[in-house]
Amino acid sequence: MSQHHTPAGPYDRGDRADQADRTDQADSAGQAEETGQADEDIDGFFSTARVAPRRQAVELPADDYTRHLLDPDDPRLAAARGMDYEEFTRDRLRAPFLRDLLATWRSHYDQPFTGITRDGAIREGLYDLPAHPDPDPAPQRAAERLLAALDDRERRTVCHPVTAHEWRAWSNPEFVVHRVGLRLEELAPEKAESALGVVRASLSPEGHERVTAAMALNGVLGDLVGLPAVMNDRSYWFSLFGEPDPLAPWGWQLFGHHVAVNFLSVGGRHVIAPVFLGAEPAVTEERPPLFAAREEAALELATSLDTRQRSAAVVYASVLDPAMPEGRLHPADERHVAGAFQDNRVIPREGIRATGLTTRQRALLRTVVADSVLLLKAAQREALLDLYDAHTDDTWFAWYGATDGSQPFYLRVDSPVILTELDHHAGVWLGNRLPARFHVHTTLRHPNGNDYGRALIARWHERGA
Repeated sequence: MSQHHTPAGPYDRGDRADQADRTDQADSAGQAEETGQADEDIDGFFSTARVAPRRQAVELPADDYTRHLLDPDDPRLAAARGMDYEEFTRDRLRAPFLRDLLATWRSHYDQPFTGITRDGAIREGLYDLPAHPDPDPAPQRAAERLLAALDDRERRTVCHPVTAHEWRAWSNPEFVVHRVGLRLEELAPEKAESALGVVRASLSPEGHERVTAAMALNGVLGDLVGLPAVMNDRSYWFSLFGEPDPLAPWGWQLFGHHVAVNFLSVGGRHVIAPVFLGAEPAVTEERPPLFAAREEAALELATSLDTRQRSAAVVYASVLDPAMPEGRLHPADERHVAGAFQDNRVIPREGIRATGLTTRQRALLRTVVADSVLLLKAAQREALLDLYDAHTDDTWFAWYGATDGSQPFYLRVDSPVILTELDHHAGVWLGNRLPARFHVHTTLRHPNGNDYGRALIARWHERGA
């Protein structure tokens, strides 16, 4: 592996446009030389460089995201300019790559729900409801206010049964895969605010800030590339599942580009999973990096690993390590494995077992996990973290890339009750052909059947409630 060095900070500003162009060209040429493959566009948005193995280190850009903005006359921007999201979707779905991807997603969506596992077998008895629930009335009241504000057609569109198959239809691209619920940008502003009021009433203040920041960054991206009708801070779908109630199961879903949040309330317990949050760019002059605290704790943990620990935790030396098996990298998902339409995926454990970490390192790992469940209100979050703590001995930490912050990285924390990932991606709407820290995807799952609160809904019915 190449010797690592620490470049300028990934969010530093500077007049380095020429350097960025030369670096991208050199990277592409180097990749082609190493692999014998040309750096080619797959469909105009995705390139082979994002998944092609590289023997040399994948170094972070020495400049900020603004040096990777596409020219306004770039064909992918010029062709879409003036389109609304429906026109853009029709245009994108002409690409054979996306048609094949959606066919795969459809096959996953059509399967009955079981849940993410390590080996295909669900571990039973991991999730339970509190014996003496203390329900939070705020989400229910906000949902009732929304229903009162909608007309009959809108109520029929927004409402689904609590275990409806449509709950699994969420996705994170900017083009539309499934139309589920109401599109916020098509609602009267006061009705859209009522829908977002349900989100606000259900999340912690800091979790709400993160979700709305990701939505705002989607609006920033739409403005940066001149496509505000395709990407804006209201280009999201919202649904209700079940009837709002203090104890009986019900929930809501918000999803669109780089934001997918699924909330369920049952028996005094809140479940927020699956969650997909990301951004391109994940930082602007006005906003700090979206996942700065999580990345800081993760890098402190990775840097602290001794030689023995590092040999176990670092599964691959870089995010494009040639040692990865065929199929491990995907042009759209890159390294993350728990995103859209992966409800039943088998994800074998990787990395180092938490029992092999020091007390301080386990605390840093818990900080990473705590940040991934930040959307839950404080009492609900602590209840989930207590459950995580009960399974620390069967929790695993995996890392791809250098551990000193000099490269983009991927991490995964895998416990029987929480699986969370953070992955640095190549550009889609920005021009960086290789992963960088200004395009981030994160996922959160409750393995062994409790995504969408399904295990807790089953417990509710078992109790005869």
